[in-house]
Amino acid sequence: QLQASGGGLVQPGGSLRLSCAASGIIFSINDMGWYRQAPGNQRELVATITSGAITNVADSVKGRFTISRDNAKNSVYLQMNRLKPEDTAVYYCKANARATRASIWYDYWGQGTQVTVSS
Repeated sequence: QLQASGGGLVQPGGSLRLSCAASGIIFSINDMGWYRQAPGNQRELVATITSGAITNVADSVKGRFTISRDNAKNSVYLQMNRLKPEDTAVYYCKANARATRASIWYDYWGQGTQVTVSS
């Protein structure tokens, strides 16, 4: 129910914009966010954003990455600038959502999109 896109190969110093759209049966969405996992590493938080647009950004990307969302489109975005080789990872979006008013809140994950920063 989460579809991520926008990854690719970029040179150091370049930019990419990731998008993630939630679809299907969704009553409401709470927090949304981006996480990443590099080979041999655990998945780590990149940035999150609440439904009221309060953001939390990891220190490693602060000042370079910006998270935003469009509640009308059930979408979250990650603008990545001044990319570094250490940003190379699979990026996953996540949404804390519920399918109906009576449903419990559940963490939905996107399929992941590869970001490779290399010259």
